[in-house]
Amino acid sequence: MSTPSQQPAQPADRPPQPGPPAQQPSLPTQPTAYPYPNPQSTPPLPPSPPPGPFQPPTMPAGPQPGNPYAQPPQYGPPPVPHTAGGGGAAGRAVLWAVVGAVVASAAWAAGVFLIGAAANAADLRGYTAPSDLCSRADYGSFKDEYTASDSTPTHSSFKDRALDESHCSVSLKKSGSSYADAYLSLQVDLHKKTDPAPEFTATWKNYERAHTGYDVGAVEGIGDEAYLVTQDTTSGTSAGSRYATLAVRDGWVTYTMSYSAYLSSYDPDKDPPRIDEISDWLKTDTSNTLDRLKN
Repeated sequence: MSTPSQQPAQPADRPPQPGPPAQQPSLPTQPTAYPYPNPQSTPPLPPSPPPGPFQPPTMPAGPQPGNPYAQPPQYGPPPVPHTAGGGGAAGRAVLWAVVGAVVASAAWAAGVFLIGAAANAADLRGYTAPSDLCSRADYGSFKDEYTASDSTPTHSSFKDRALDESHCSVSLKKSGSSYADAYLSLQVDLHKKTDPAPEFTATWKNYERAHTGYDVGAVEGIGDEAYLVTQDTTSGTSAGSRYATLAVRDGWVTYTMSYSAYLSSYDPDKDPPRIDEISDWLKTDTSNTLDRLKN
């Protein structure tokens, strides 16, 4: 009679031991376009060093190889040098030197600003542009020739932040004339933003170049510069015109006084004053008027 196979007895205090795991069926290798055996698998990483205490990264102490122009990074202001036995005094000296430099720079900038502002200030020299220039101007030199004074001269004026201007027109009559025999035109301009010197010189010094038939001459002793412009087309006849203008610049102030007379066969005035007489009268009256226009 057969008997069951004998198994070694398991101790009572040990659990049964598991057997070997079951073998999984192997899958066939799939074709792939990658050159590696198994592109889906991640290549093994090199073993990591054993962990240790954390070390902060160190900054390079000098230029990196391959770049001779690189400079080591600088952090914060440069250290203040200390001297032996007087570190606090040296620090205070450096501090006061820095403060002094800042104050000196501020004073220099303020001085440049003030000097520039003063250089650009209008040079009006005490002149004013009155609302009624006719009542302030002098044209008395013409009254011996033109005895019938104009009782209603015309005037105008305006004031602006860049320019103050006054103008006056006077009709001159000889005794017995019903109409004006000649005219005076006076104008003063106070240039408050721009120096008129360059344009004034260019306009009046070159007047004969832009207007044919005129004579131009510089006049000394009136203002900073003055020019007399004249023209006479009468040629000894009773027809034609006589014209003269004296233009003066004194600082940023300009003044002009002009005389004009037009003759015709119908004009009762057959003997107007000569150009040299008119020029002298303009010089005298202009000098007196400029004195009156000052404060």
